[in-house]
Amino acid sequence: MTITYEWRADVDNAALDKLHAEGFDHPVGRTDWTSRLERHSLGWVCAREDDRLVGFLNVAWDGGVHAFVLDTVVARRNRSSGVGAALVRVAAERCRAAGCEWMHVDFEEHLRSFYFDACGFRETAAGLIAL
Repeated sequence: MTITYEWRADVDNAALDKLHAEGFDHPVGRTDWTSRLERHSLGWVCAREDDRLVGFLNVAWDGGVHAFVLDTVVARRNRSSGVGAALVRVAAERCRAAGCEWMHVDFEEHLRSFYFDACGFRETAAGLIAL
């Protein structure tokens, strides 16, 4: 399988809705990803196998030195093949090039080894308020 990775690539809203639903186990929505990404993101990474979207990662930021990883998702059939780690690697390279000094991520416990072992994040203290 040949996977290509693109920073700030054109996004097909329907394809990303479908991938997001598969990855986060919810019904397929109708999100205007294009507008959302352009308005709130430093960038995003799309992974494609031929023309099929198989991975996605969004990078929000504070306009300064902090970038925030959101919505990391890989199609079921492409999981455990390095696609997710490659998405993070591309995002880190592009964030560094944009002058960011930190890339943050929060995640569910079952993804701990992915982010720490496969991607190189380190544990930090953080806080969260459920709204």
